[in-house]
Amino acid sequence: MHEWALAEAVVKTALEVLEREKGKRLVELNLVIGELQTIDMEAFMFALKEISKGTPMENAKINVEYEKPEFKCLQCGFEWSIESLEKILNEEQIEAIHFIPELSHAFISCPRCGSPDFEVIKGRGVYIRSVKIEG
Repeated sequence: MHEWALAEAVVKTALEVLEREKGKRLVELNLVIGELQTIDMEAFMFALKEISKGTPMENAKINVEYEKPEFKCLQCGFEWSIESLEKILNEEQIEAIHFIPELSHAFISCPRCGSPDFEVIKGRGVYIRSVKIEG
């Protein structure tokens, strides 16, 4: 129930923002989901709707934006995106990274210096970009 836990965290955070801003109702929620985050979107959206029932967030419009993965080499500082990896990885390797991001270190190295020592700087996780509040 990974999706349920993520949905609970999103709803809790959104309601905290609503309370802090002294709003009456959360009308719209704009989420960003990293493409490396493994989420069953149908289950996640269902959980968001169920958890928000009976709260000031019930019936809020939920928008989702997907964030492309970006990496930074810890040796030379070079930054690159996953699109450039399509030139050096096959479809199965890219798919494996999408499902288990930790595998990226087995398949990817810095395009500039060749180091496998890098970090994912974008494209992982779930966060709230903005909310629209009424009242």
